[in-house]
Amino acid sequence: MRATHNSEVDSRRASATTTQSKYDGALPDAIPEYRTTLGNVTSPAKTNIMTTPQNPNERSEVTFRFLAEPAAVNFGGKVHGGSLMKWIDEVAYACAATWSGRYCVTVSVGNIRFRRPILVGNLVELRARIVATGRTSMHIHVSVHAGDPKWGELRQTTDCLMVFVAVDESNHPVGIPSFEPKTDEQKALAKYAMDVKAALDAIVELKPENVAH
Repeated sequence: MRATHNSEVDSRRASATTTQSKYDGALPDAIPEYRTTLGNVTSPAKTNIMTTPQNPNERSEVTFRFLAEPAAVNFGGKVHGGSLMKWIDEVAYACAATWSGRYCVTVSVGNIRFRRPILVGNLVELRARIVATGRTSMHIHVSVHAGDPKWGELRQTTDCLMVFVAVDESNHPVGIPSFEPKTDEQKALAKYAMDVKAALDAIVELKPENVAH
């Protein structure tokens, strides 16, 4: 796992859990749960694929696809939550680095939701999208879909929001290109990201060291 700002796995899970209790996590109506229909994905040779748009103006999205392997499962025979969070971090990093052209570090993970399990042999698709930007930071929505590749359809299993910051060789934050949401879905996701950020900021303000005595 890369170096992060306050980003040890345990602290990420704690942050995600706390945010869930503070914010109900309901996606806007403009972003319904959806299913992904596969194309001609029929061979194991097509696993471990990363795709990025060729148009520089569309480099706000990255997709990973691969098969869930036995090494990633827990005692219940399903993909371990820790393995899934690692994949989410990796696809979000790829998205942040693609957009910024810089090395990026994880700042926060918010409102992660596990909808259904991922099984060994499932085709897993992780889609990371820039939904909002600051001067140096990127808010990234990650959605995970999975299913039996023979069925030709993947169902949503997980989604969350992550924040990354671009840094230079000295690990100092650097400026990034701004992202302007254009579609209704992009605008709804941008608002969703700001709502989650506000909830996280409120939690930070409630920490004992920040409360006046």
